[in-house]
Amino acid sequence: MQTTTFEVHTGRAPTVADITRQCEQFGRQASGGGAGLLHVFVPHATAGLALLELGSGSDTDLLSVLAELLPPDDRWRHAHGSRGHGRSHVLPAFLPPDMTVPVIGGRLALGTWQSVALVDLNVDNPDREVRMSFLG
Repeated sequence: MQTTTFEVHTGRAPTVADITRQCEQFGRQASGGGAGLLHVFVPHATAGLALLELGSGSDTDLLSVLAELLPPDDRWRHAHGSRGHGRSHVLPAFLPPDMTVPVIGGRLALGTWQSVALVDLNVDNPDREVRMSFLG
């Protein structure tokens, strides 16, 4: 198994960050043009991963839905950090911190409009680590 990590600066606002390019590069390199499974993992209690179309408004729609579902207010029992921080700890129950993507012929076997996205509602931590592991 091959593994690597990279950093994503998500800033101080809820963010949907496109990490498809990094996943594609590692999948191509690690597979040597062959086949296997790319596992992507975010080792944070307040971030998750999603497969969705990006750049067409879906990322903004996702953040809007998450704001309605997990509002940044004072209802959360987990109450340290910024106002509404507890919602960030609930996010991984809806958007898990890991996913597995098939690699075929050195390419991610994603659908036409699918992208790999890191979703981060935590405004207290502007930097995230992503771990990728490839199993051929």
